[in-house]
Amino acid sequence: MNNKITIILTAHKSKKLVLNHLKNFYDYFKIIVIDNSNDLVLKKEISQKYPNVIFRIMDNNGYGAAVNYAVKFVDSRYFLVSNPDVVGMDINNVLKFEQAATKLNDKFSILGPIDLDLQPKKIKNKYKSELIEKKRITGICMFINKKNFDFIGGFDENIFLYYEDDDICKRSYRYSKNYLLSSVRINHIAGTSVISENIHEKNKQDDLRMWHFIWSKFYYHKKHYGYILSLIVFLPVIIRINFRISLYKIINDKKKLNKYSIRWSGLKSSIFGIKSFKRI
Repeated sequence: MNNKITIILTAHKSKKLVLNHLKNFYDYFKIIVIDNSNDLVLKKEISQKYPNVIFRIMDNNGYGAAVNYAVKFVDSRYFLVSNPDVVGMDINNVLKFEQAATKLNDKFSILGPIDLDLQPKKIKNKYKSELIEKKRITGICMFINKKNFDFIGGFDENIFLYYEDDDICKRSYRYSKNYLLSSVRINHIAGTSVISENIHEKNKQDDLRMWHFIWSKFYYHKKHYGYILSLIVFLPVIIRINFRISLYKIINDKKKLNKYSIRWSGLKSSIFGIKSFKRI
């Protein structure tokens, strides 16, 4: 059992994917699973097959809140937080992160892998160095120095969905650098971590993602660049959204009207400082 690393998995209707990760990591690392979909079947199966896993159910207050809660149970120097739909994060890759952390003498905040889905054709011979300094590491998989995570206050729980990784990377980079580890390469099977029971539920989830994406985008810009500058940057977006709302009202296109009305609701809420209240 490696005592320097803890694995954190966040789960939302992703039972099969979570169990696959547990099967890979259980005998080697301490594991914490935070479920925010009240999956009692998953809880029972984990307690039977993987009794040493720390499993907790909490209200769905977003990815960042789930990780912050999980970190309360972390007593190791590092922790790896991964989406359930990440493929390729095996024991050897986790140990590569640990080796890089030792090489850096713990002078880092976040390490991340190469996501092959973002650049499959460019990957060969692209990276001449094993460690590549980056301001942003994708939130799908992060190897985090707990000391630095605690120092900056963890994830911003005002953000429910989207831009939580941009925010923590921006704050952590000011304190200590973030790096990509070119020898660790994964695939992210986006959109498979949450299983929809029917088309109505899928459409509802899509609408919520759209609302939170634009809410979080403005919140992030306002937090880091100021309110006035953010308004200036988003002015073309505000004009474009409202123009399309007016247009689709006139031509009676209900589907597109709904789409841009949701976007305007999210953006307007963020502009006026209203919390990201549309939470599952």
